[in-house]
Amino acid sequence: MGCNEIRAGIVGVGTYVPERVLTNADMENMVATSDEWIRARTGIRERRVASAEEATSDLALVASRRALEDAGVSAGELDVIIVATNTPDMLFPATACLLQDKLGAAKAGAFDLLAGCTGFIYGIAVGAQFITAGTARTVLVVGAETLSRIVNWKDRSTCVLFGDGAGAVVLRRVPGDRGVISSVLRSDGGGGHLLHMPAGGSRQPASVETITANMHYVHMNGREVFKFAVRVMGEAADEVLHQAGMGREDIDFFIPHQANIRIIEHAARKIGLPMERVAVNVDRYGNTSTASIPLALEEALQRGKIADGDNVIMIGFGAGLTWGGLLVKWYDYKNR
Repeated sequence: MGCNEIRAGIVGVGTYVPERVLTNADMENMVATSDEWIRARTGIRERRVASAEEATSDLALVASRRALEDAGVSAGELDVIIVATNTPDMLFPATACLLQDKLGAAKAGAFDLLAGCTGFIYGIAVGAQFITAGTARTVLVVGAETLSRIVNWKDRSTCVLFGDGAGAVVLRRVPGDRGVISSVLRSDGGGGHLLHMPAGGSRQPASVETITANMHYVHMNGREVFKFAVRVMGEAADEVLHQAGMGREDIDFFIPHQANIRIIEHAARKIGLPMERVAVNVDRYGNTSTASIPLALEEALQRGKIADGDNVIMIGFGAGLTWGGLLVKWYDYKNR
């Protein structure tokens, strides 16, 4: 890296999950399933569900305030706000604009980013480029979801999987060789039908027929999405390592999208990491989509799993189909 090269890094992290816990035992009273069946296939024991008064922007607000406090940054210093979500408060205006107003970030540009569960990875990659280009000094990237609003609670193949939550990070220029080293963003729209919400857009606007047919809920081909995920996670890791001139032996810690414990374990084996160097909290939160990686990141930091200078890989995949990865040399902003 040249002495004048600008590199963006994470300098603050904050998360929020709703208070209500929905356990597998609770699910047994809602659909034909069992705790044993859910845990064996997904690793999930419980998930969080937003209250009737909480929208995605409300979850994002708490996480964002905590991230700003962690960074020692005021909302007025924000230049850009990016909210990665699949469950916006409404189609428009952007949830990021609602968040900008609630935060009082008077000078910030704000926009939503839709890339399925990979949205947080996309958001970091985009946000970092504002900083490296010199067009922004401080960027807030948020992954926030209220997936409980778009799952069919009578469909046992999907309703047991998802949870609500939010995670946020503050990006700024960091010194030396720290920060985001490389990133890869990929998509395959030919697989879009494997994980989608069919109605509610311009193709099939809301109508009595679409509502009756349950077309405003998540529809997923679980088997095909599983096969896609186990294939692309290793590929994304190899790509970001190759860009950085590194190998798998250089990875210190791995933060995968928290969708399914079997996918996480397969990816860890593929990369060659023991599970103690892999972030896992899918058992307690389920699949929180764009919020899953920041939730896992904060937990890893709190447990002392990541140290200054560690090479941290973050890999996501989701609807689109999309997938992507980041390689970050961790900057210990706590002791800056």
